[in-house]
Amino acid sequence: MTQSAPRPLDGITVVSLEHAIAAPFCTRQLADLGARVIKIERPGSGDFARGYDQRVDGLASHFVWTNRSKQSLTLDLKQDEADDILLALLAKADVLVQNLAPGAAARMGLSFEALHARFPRLIVCDISGYGEGGPYEKKKAYDLLIQSEGGFLSVTGGPGEEQMAKAGCSVADIAAGMYAYTGVLSALLLRDKTGVGSRIDVSMLESLVEWMGYPMYYAYNGAPPPPRAGASHSTIYPYGPFPTGGGGTIMLGLQNEREWQLFCEKVLLDPALASDARFSANFRRSENREVLRQIIIDGFAALSLDEVVARLEDAQIANARVNDMQGVWQHPQLKARDCWREVDSPAGKLPSLLPPGRNAAFTPRMDPVPGLGQHSAAILEELGFSVEDQARLAAAGVV
Repeated sequence: MTQSAPRPLDGITVVSLEHAIAAPFCTRQLADLGARVIKIERPGSGDFARGYDQRVDGLASHFVWTNRSKQSLTLDLKQDEADDILLALLAKADVLVQNLAPGAAARMGLSFEALHARFPRLIVCDISGYGEGGPYEKKKAYDLLIQSEGGFLSVTGGPGEEQMAKAGCSVADIAAGMYAYTGVLSALLLRDKTGVGSRIDVSMLESLVEWMGYPMYYAYNGAPPPPRAGASHSTIYPYGPFPTGGGGTIMLGLQNEREWQLFCEKVLLDPALASDARFSANFRRSENREVLRQIIIDGFAALSLDEVVARLEDAQIANARVNDMQGVWQHPQLKARDCWREVDSPAGKLPSLLPPGRNAAFTPRMDPVPGLGQHSAAILEELGFSVEDQARLAAAGVV
């Protein structure tokens, strides 16, 4: 790979009216592929995700994660002169991405219909909680609320209503962001065929419900849903965490009867267990999981985590260590595959993971995390605003 090799989205300009996670996550993927992403932020405060925490040398963890390689332009969209600046940007842009409050973009004259009449090649991607139309169209939506509406909480966590658990990351936002990203890519391909831009309508609810396909079909036609099983699999067993001697925890997964026999022979050293009628098929092992769990715990009690891993590897049984975040930062596989880069930021150099799905033909863009309004002057100059104009706009709070 060479830095000078062209990237897939070199020459593409994306303007984004974005905050929080879903839209910023989408546009960061576009920036990774070479797109110029101009992030419109509110003067003085910016994307409210900038204030979520100060965990990364004073910067917010969410913001650092989703905003590298972008340009920040401050613009108060409630002021008339800001409209002129935004429209001047859109006249040169290929894509507009927005996840403002439901209906806000349309009220500002930024609906696809209004923009398409002026800029027929412009692609517009609207990201919202519930999508356009329907009784939930204007309902506020945050990640946890969509995890609830989309059924995610009903299958995540332990047994009992009080043990339901949200995902430890913004899974609904991420799902919507990824569908918006692939939607923009497909719209760019479509524009190459038709010559005109199109609209992408992404809802967080639909994005997460798509990911819920297995539990939904498991509960098809009124059948009982899969039970909440904590970190274990709800229907495959043994598949989940088990304690080892010395306080360790091993995550293991058995998928078929051949692996079950090898597990009994080479890991538990009890070949006869493989033919025990209680455990002779996966559905029976799942039905009798509490008894089997205790057998496995007793078998692992005298073994260290490393010893259990060695036996599982010898038997070719899938397994994993239960890492905390520090363990992930230091993960030997990520280090061996040279997955980490440094990007600049207002707080200095920061580690950043290379985008997954490497293409040998080009190097992904890994540029700085922007400061609030860092690129305002350069962008305004590019649009023809003089230094005096910029000073006047700043004094009026437009930028």
